[in-house]
Amino acid sequence: VGIPVHDGAYPTWEARSAYFEQLRSKVAAVPGVSMAAISTNATPPSNGWNTGIEILGKAPKDDQKVRLNFVSPGYFPILRVPLAQGRIWDEMENHRAARVAVINETMARLYFPNGAVGQSLKIPEMKSEPPFLLSPPGDVPWLQIVGIVADKRNDGLRKPILPEAFIPYTLAERMWTQILVRSETSPLALLHAIGRQVNSVDTDQQIQGNVQDLEHWIQTEPEWQQEHLVAWLFGSFAVLALALAATGLYSVVSFSVEQRTNEFGIRMALGAQPGDVLRVVFRSAVVSVGGGLAMGVVLTLAFNNVLARWAEGSSRDILVLLSATALLSLVAALACAAPARRASSVDPMTALRYE
Repeated sequence: VGIPVHDGAYPTWEARSAYFEQLRSKVAAVPGVSMAAISTNATPPSNGWNTGIEILGKAPKDDQKVRLNFVSPGYFPILRVPLAQGRIWDEMENHRAARVAVINETMARLYFPNGAVGQSLKIPEMKSEPPFLLSPPGDVPWLQIVGIVADKRNDGLRKPILPEAFIPYTLAERMWTQILVRSETSPLALLHAIGRQVNSVDTDQQIQGNVQDLEHWIQTEPEWQQEHLVAWLFGSFAVLALALAATGLYSVVSFSVEQRTNEFGIRMALGAQPGDVLRVVFRSAVVSVGGGLAMGVVLTLAFNNVLARWAEGSSRDILVLLSATALLSLVAALACAAPARRASSVDPMTALRYE
């Protein structure tokens, strides 16, 4: 929800900071809203302000660039950005514009290989420009890094993750902001109630016209539409391949049972139980299925770097490998069930006359 500030309104940092926080609190109180947070420029898919930084104790470099985001602490749980190390600043620190920062894992690896939490950075270009940008009283020199959050792929799966820093939005109060809302129902259904709460704070305040469901907004971005198409194609081919494999396995096992009908009849005549015949059929299928699964795991691990270009995460994830193996084993068992049941129910005398 976009919130532009009228010219001349809330001209001091204290007034503007209190106004934005009051808006956030009012929106958070709307029935059906589970969380609300301020995001001046950090709303995906296009987020952040690209700027240079200085690191305390290191010589300034022109190539030290980051994507800077101004947010409230509720931004991270609303967008489900997990904390990897350290902590997120709290509401009290946000209110008094504490000189703190949280960075992503990429920035930590790139600029702080020996540990980021406790280090300090400066944003030289972040200066007060009244009335468009208001800074808190006093200087905003060095910002202490208090936490590291997981990387986010806001630019698509095939683009590199950029170093990002997040700081309290109260360190740079602009003429506009955005309120992020997580709701228990359809977000757009709450728009009128949110508008009334905003007007209760300032009757002249209007919500910016471009209000969107964030999930839908991201899905309609060209970059993500292409990724969704690729994922859909891969998924469709995977389901088709699984169906063909199950059909092929069913045919092979059925043919094997047909060829061994006489053998099963002899086994039954000599006292074998139906369960014994079932085990014989499944044992022969396990050899081929097990070999295929083992080869699939080996190839998956070998081509991990190639697969990483098309999917988030790693194919070396043990949970993914176990889940895929379990699914394929289940499909193989279902494909073998009908032929195995036929083999175990064969009449010995009929089987002996089969040839």
